[in-house]
Amino acid sequence: MKAHLPGLRVRTADGRPVARDGIVICFFLHRSHGEIAPEIWRALQTYLRAIPPQVLRWYPDPNGDWQPLDDKGWEHIREKMLERRGRPACGVDLEEHCDDTGGYNFEYEGLRLDAPLFRDKDATCAVAFTLPTEYLVEHGPSHVRALTLELARELPFSFGYASFALVAPRGQWFANYRAARELRDRYSGLDVYRLGETSRHIGTRARGAYWLTFIGPPLLGQVGGLEVLRRLPSSDVSLEALPPLEGERVLVTLDEWPEAIDMEQHERPSPQLLSLAQLLEPFLHEERSNWFTFLGNDTEDMHRWTRRFCP
Repeated sequence: MKAHLPGLRVRTADGRPVARDGIVICFFLHRSHGEIAPEIWRALQTYLRAIPPQVLRWYPDPNGDWQPLDDKGWEHIREKMLERRGRPACGVDLEEHCDDTGGYNFEYEGLRLDAPLFRDKDATCAVAFTLPTEYLVEHGPSHVRALTLELARELPFSFGYASFALVAPRGQWFANYRAARELRDRYSGLDVYRLGETSRHIGTRARGAYWLTFIGPPLLGQVGGLEVLRRLPSSDVSLEALPPLEGERVLVTLDEWPEAIDMEQHERPSPQLLSLAQLLEPFLHEERSNWFTFLGNDTEDMHRWTRRFCP
């Protein structure tokens, strides 16, 4: 059965789009950029083969000015990711539009975890790939799931997921955070993310329970391994082990389609989503600020949101 996913837009006061509906595929890797750069680059090539040609067109330079992602731009990105691995940080943003929010975006937050700048032992590298909802509808959820698996195979992730989301590279939905918060509160299945903020202190913990949830070491062992995951209710749940890199890794698929879960229409989370959330609750990441009050200090709201599926 095809899930209904709403079309969503967040605009600034002058009408500029800063976020839209789509699918986000995200992985957190508790490894330094220098160790994983080739794997991230190969995953990016996999993503590029799956999306329309030349749909990623822009990247911001160190001054924040937009540059075209032409042959010269691609050589700059390749050199930045693969040839400068000793630097403390490597941030890459590749976007469909430079003056709008497109559905296709790539974000990478690479860190040298032993650099003095990042003394927090829970800092990680993180990568996100996005797709517009139209891509999911056109190609179907099995195709998106297969793409997500292909992206994951070579990545030594501790946690990852794919979800219906408010797509906004660099967390730019904060330009109208009140509207983003309203959508967050209406659609409990909607993921709202700020990759750079979360990656600085998620460590090897989980961010939540999602349509596609990837669990790697050491988290998989902490939740009880495959044996415990097999007890999740519903015939819709499937488990798929990924080839081991440095420990067991598994993909938990909760349903055929991702869901928005519209609270205004009295929709409710599935039993399998609630069960996975309960299993992961002791290992959930605590954000250190509340994004939805423009990075304010009221973290209780963020705590409630990240645990919205927990009992």
